[in-house]
Amino acid sequence: MAENKSDLTFESVKIGDPLGPSEFHLSKDQVRAYARTTGMWVPRFTDDEAARKEGLPGMITPGNMSLAILSKLVTDWIGASGAQLTRMGTTYRQPVLPDHAITLQGFVTDKNESNHTAEMDIWLENEDGERLVIGTATVHFPR
Repeated sequence: MAENKSDLTFESVKIGDPLGPSEFHLSKDQVRAYARTTGMWVPRFTDDEAARKEGLPGMITPGNMSLAILSKLVTDWIGASGAQLTRMGTTYRQPVLPDHAITLQGFVTDKNESNHTAEMDIWLENEDGERLVIGTATVHFPR
């Protein structure tokens, strides 16, 4: 695998190469700020008690915020290489709860020489190692 992100090329990528892990704390304030900015100011994303009244364990992270966080794993891996994230698909298995540690990771699963792309499996997990959001991504490399 390439030594630094600007050295990442299609040729240097190998099946099995890891993405991450990248760990961080997702705060309730970050989720509320995202909900406010995107016009999603609804109780399930802003208030624990109100979310519990909806049958949730407390306030949850909007799905599109989880997608954005997970896409950062791929774009950080791409770095300054000139490659582009061209496709992402996700499945939401469990709510992402704020005020918890989140880990992002993945690995390269395939390379396609004809279109200069790499495919990867990616996921977001909680501190117990439960995969809350899983997905796939495609990265296109310049020739």
